[in-house]
Amino acid sequence: MSELLTTPLHAWHKNNGARMVPFAGWDMPVQYVGILEEHKHTRTNASIFDISHMGEFLLEGDGATEALATVVTHNLATLAPGKCRYGFLLNETGGVLDDLIVYRLDTEKYMLVVNGACIESDFAWIKSHLPASLTLIDQSFDIAKIDLQGPESFDVLARVMPGDWTSLGYFAFREVEFEGFRLIVSRTGYTGELGCEFYLPWSKAEVLWEKLMADETVRPAGLGARDTLRLEVGLPLYGQDLDTQHTPVEAGYGGMLKSEAEYIGKSGLGNVREKLIGLRIDGRRSARHHDEVYVGETRVGTVTSGSIAPSLGYCVAMAFVRADMADAETFTVKGPRTTLEAARADMPFYTAGTARRKLA
Repeated sequence: MSELLTTPLHAWHKNNGARMVPFAGWDMPVQYVGILEEHKHTRTNASIFDISHMGEFLLEGDGATEALATVVTHNLATLAPGKCRYGFLLNETGGVLDDLIVYRLDTEKYMLVVNGACIESDFAWIKSHLPASLTLIDQSFDIAKIDLQGPESFDVLARVMPGDWTSLGYFAFREVEFEGFRLIVSRTGYTGELGCEFYLPWSKAEVLWEKLMADETVRPAGLGARDTLRLEVGLPLYGQDLDTQHTPVEAGYGGMLKSEAEYIGKSGLGNVREKLIGLRIDGRRSARHHDEVYVGETRVGTVTSGSIAPSLGYCVAMAFVRADMADAETFTVKGPRTTLEAARADMPFYTAGTARRKLA
């Protein structure tokens, strides 16, 4: 087994009682004091997450916009500098190679933020489909990423990094100076709550982390709470709810595919064999990844993600099911040792999040 990669905050996590687990080739904190407590604190106060395992690519050069538009699903024609957008990297048949956020730094300059497990494959794929005249640099081990999430996150931000943050819109970002170095502060989020992300030099991660931790509102949270938080608000995890066998349309993201460019995989988006749906399971026994989904005696799909929803008091799951069965109201989920009754549920499951809250 190859050695696990570590973030610049790895020593801090171990020294402060985090339980570490392998994730996407990295040694990452899954929890500190407990997933449920960290989940609740993020929903009510503010938590910080070490997300430095994510990858960052810098793309620039004359014609970068036109070229990138043929590789990703993002509508770059309507993406202004200072804004960012969620979308997908597809294979030739429309399957999802990765989901990513594209930041437009300037007219012909972009930062692409990709999943940690896909850094090498994404970089090779993108580079192979871009003109040699463009500059594409993998900065994944130069840039750290820290997420500050929760309804009190912008109060914390204003105390730690004074400035006019009330004007920072949803899926917008700005570059600022802090403690003598430059960093990007963006507002996207993966928890359903108000929050921001910091992209900063790898060597400065602990400086910012300690400054945030010094605020009495802030606690650290691990990947366990991050997973239950994102599942409650119906956000997908690549490798589970998104994969090369399914298109973004099948995953429910057809409405956001507005780019007029002829990007790779676009011709395959009309082939809808399965649909990603939400399931509600009453009680505290949860469906698990790979559990089978039935309507009556007919197997119709597979669970992709499942967990207790701490904010709701019951379990939720996502599942890919046959398109012709996706509108059924009730399902049976069968695992190795459990059989659970499930009801179709709209996503997001949890709707009281503060992510889009106006700040001014």
